[in-house]
Order: sequence, then C-alpha cells, then structure tokens
Amino acid sequence: MKLVFATNNNNKIKEIKHLLNNPSVVELLSLSAIGCLEDIPETSDTIKGNAIQKAQYVYEKYGYNCFADDTGLEIEALNDEPGVYSARYAGEQKSAEDNMNKVLTQLIDKSNRNAHFKTVIALIIDGKITCFEGIVEGEITKEKSGAEGFGYDPIFKP
Repeated sequence: MKLVFATNNNNKIKEIKHLLNNPSVVELLSLSAIGCLEDIPETSDTIKGNAIQKAQYVYEKYGYNCFADDTGLEIEALNDEPGVYSARYAGEQKSAEDNMNKVLTQLIDKSNRNAHFKTVIALIIDGKITCFEGIVEGEITKEKSGAEGFGYDPIFKP
C-alpha cells in the first residue's frame, strides 16, 4: 500500500521509513514524491483540526491514503498556550529561540510550570479518518539547557 506522510520535514519521513522497515507492506511517500509542492494550509484552532486538515488536503487533492501530524506545547499557567500556535508563538517571522524566550518571560512569576506536548496523528485510509493522540507530561524549566533537540526541547523537562 502507498501511504503519504503529509509533511515537508524530511527528518520525520526518514524516521518513519526506518520504523516501518518493510516497503513491501507500506511504501511511504513524501509530499514531493506525489507532486505536492505547495504549503498545506493549517488554519484550524486545534492541534487535532490541523492534523485532519493536512491529511484531508492530500487525500482530496491527490487521492492518496495518507497521514499527517501536528504537535503543540500546552502550558497550564498560560491557559494551554502556545498550543496550536507553538511554531509561531512569538510571531510569524520569529525563531524557536524567540518562542522559548517569550514562554520563559511569561512564566517568570509563575510557580506552576506544568506543561505537556500533545501530538495528534490523523490517518486517512479509503476516506475513513482515524486520529491518534499522544501526550508527554512535563514542566517548563527556568532556563534553557542542552544543545540537543529542536523547538521547545531546551526548556521542557519530561
């Protein structure tokens, strides 16, 4: 079966291909492999909504079974912000560093630093949508540490 991963992140595609490790059962295709070179809209106000929107876009426009994911950091003291806006929390043209700095500034006087990462995967097979959700609980540290990871990893402690 051919299955499209609706992402432009080549590292994610490599990781999933490695996990599947059996192309005779599932042939994982990238967006570029099916000719999808445009940015897929992410206009939902929920993480789940964005994952579904991306998967539906590929299924409806290109006719492939597919899956898409969306992830957000939800911080209790910030009413679950940045959430769906995690990648652009400090502004559309800002960096991951800017996003982290904004979070740290907003939490300066807060004792509750509980947070979690939420990922939703939307899978569409023959038009049927199934969603999967994963959550990693943790807290926001008071300062950045480590050089590994990406996004909010330097300020998130599971």
